[in-house]
Amino acid sequence: MKNGGKDGQNEDKDRQENKEKKEKKQKIVYIDDGSTVADMSGTFKKKRPPRQKSTAKEKMRTYFSVVKKMILPMLCTLLAFTLVYFLFVAIVGHF
Repeated sequence: MKNGGKDGQNEDKDRQENKEKKEKKQKIVYIDDGSTVADMSGTFKKKRPPRQKSTAKEKMRTYFSVVKKMILPMLCTLLAFTLVYFLFVAIVGHF
């Protein structure tokens, strides 16, 4: 031992500190709330209020509102494809 046995003393101190840390850990406390494993797993279905059916008028309103939002992006995409097509035709030279 070149360093005078200091490594052994340091190891003992480390072990003792680790042991103290383990002892200071909090213990887990389990609280029984009366639920079973089936309740927690979600397989047991709870009664839910019946879902309201949507009417044809609501469906059509939703459909046309979505189509209104898609018109501009569709036209931009169509314009971009048309420009690429004419650029390709100009480079190649014929249809």
